[in-house]
Amino acid sequence: MNGSSTIQCDIEKHLAILTIVNPPANTWTESSLIELRDSVRKLDSDPDIYALVLTGQGEKFFSAGADLKLFADGDKATAFNMAKCFGEAFETLSAFRGVSIAAVNGYAMGGGLEAAMACDIRVVEAHAELALPEAKVGLLPCAGGTQNLTRLVGEGWAKRMILCGERVTASQAVDIGLAEEVVACGQSLDVALSMARSVANQSPSSVAACKQLIQYTRTAPMCHALVKERELFMHLFDTVDQSEGVNAFLEKRPPVWKNQ
Repeated sequence: MNGSSTIQCDIEKHLAILTIVNPPANTWTESSLIELRDSVRKLDSDPDIYALVLTGQGEKFFSAGADLKLFADGDKATAFNMAKCFGEAFETLSAFRGVSIAAVNGYAMGGGLEAAMACDIRVVEAHAELALPEAKVGLLPCAGGTQNLTRLVGEGWAKRMILCGERVTASQAVDIGLAEEVVACGQSLDVALSMARSVANQSPSSVAACKQLIQYTRTAPMCHALVKERELFMHLFDTVDQSEGVNAFLEKRPPVWKNQ
């Protein structure tokens, strides 16, 4: 990591750890969003990377979202540019072919929660609070917040959080489907890493295809999705991993994945 970087990337075998480093609240800026986008693109092009974990530096904030000073003068060009940067960064994160896990180590507000929702799985520390409070300052969630929150928790809770400005606790987040697990303070990264390491037991080719199909349900009708499912199943027979996986099982040995 260079001195001006706000996204620290550490590699551990087949997984990457991306840490938001912008104290005191790990707010998003144009440069950090571009860094996130470019980091994920680089990881996505590396066949040895099967999973990534996104977390925030420190003990209090995962990310407090955008730096509101950027919008204080009401300049529409700045707003357009930031919305574009947010969209590109989080859509790239959502499209990552492997498994992405948010280790929510503290407050996840606005664009911070939107980043977590762009990941496949969310592990939240017990003291964390999650919110999309943009309407309180005359804005709205423009980085997928209105769409992803509704998809995850349904209209009722999405409206409570966005229209009424309601914060949810870590335990509430699990109850409503916004997070998958609550852990003790300081444990989110370890739990997320353990989960990410387990991805290496799966065929990366299969994982990528399965993730594509799961996310396909967001926009495609069931009749199209079922056809797509069979299509991608057949495509796996063009991969080295398919043969390796089946034969390793029959030979009672661990598979050696090639991501090919």
